[in-house]
Amino acid sequence: MRTAIYGAGSLGTILGAFISKAGEPIELINRNKAHVTALQSEGAKVMGTMQFTQKVNAYTPDQMSGQYDIIFLMTKQQHNKEVVTVLKEFLAPDGVLVTFQNGLPEMEIAEILGEERVLGCTVAWGATLQSPGVCELTSEPDALSFSLGSISEKRSSHFDEVKRLLEKMGTVDVEENFIGTRWSKLLINASFSGMSAVLGCTFGEAAGPKQSRRIVQALIKECIDVCKAGGIRIEPVQGKDIVKLLDYSGPVKKAISFFIIPIAIRKHAKLKASMLQDIEKGKLTEVDAINGAVSAYGRKIGFPTPVNDRVVEIIHGIERGEYKASFDNLSLFGNMA
Repeated sequence: MRTAIYGAGSLGTILGAFISKAGEPIELINRNKAHVTALQSEGAKVMGTMQFTQKVNAYTPDQMSGQYDIIFLMTKQQHNKEVVTVLKEFLAPDGVLVTFQNGLPEMEIAEILGEERVLGCTVAWGATLQSPGVCELTSEPDALSFSLGSISEKRSSHFDEVKRLLEKMGTVDVEENFIGTRWSKLLINASFSGMSAVLGCTFGEAAGPKQSRRIVQALIKECIDVCKAGGIRIEPVQGKDIVKLLDYSGPVKKAISFFIIPIAIRKHAKLKASMLQDIEKGKLTEVDAINGAVSAYGRKIGFPTPVNDRVVEIIHGIERGEYKASFDNLSLFGNMA
């Protein structure tokens, strides 16, 4: 069985380090030559809430050869069509590609590979690439979990092997309603990652001050409402029913929801959104695949999503240099909260 992590940045490097530490063969693929060189010479250095260094097998994409039974896809979504078309040539005839991306990427990828060769996975933890070969785990150890599912009624023959490898790092929940699982992760990303990028802060800092927390709450509510309108059942996250906890229809429940938000995110309070990390590096973000995915679904079913629309506008403005990621951007939301 041959396995690779394609796009082994912060998340992929840490996952690969855990799998390698367990004695399982896995290849880490990344186009960042400095990162790959550091991994090859010094190993993967994990810091933060856990600390260890692990020898790993790391390569650049041009060094790939042969075929893989399992490829974990951990790149950004912007170039999925081109990337997956290339990776198709490296997949064994019965090989499976497992998406770890934000948003709702599986259907587009299935158009290239076929539904039976695509699995989806969401992660409930975060990490930051500090320097070549060095990654900081920003979530608590007891928050290391995955949700794994298939968009096909017939599961890949490699499903159990994928689950077994992921369990080398954390718990794995097998999801029958994987679209609902995708939306539970999208809700968290659209609200906390969106505001982390807009404000230039961590999840915990976005959930702290009343004004920013109100926008986070409005984003959560908007995601819940658009799913209700579209008949999508949002799945629990790490055993917590986020709809039951955070949805509201009156002032009392709204106040309770507002109080719960910083408590609900406390295990990930130090997490900095990957979109903010992209902004800090001068890169384009994947906001169109996160808040933009909420907006696109709203347009599809005729349900307004003004708060998510505004987050998309602001982050694109930051990318163009019109704004800086800071708490000053709260004024751009007007009276939306």
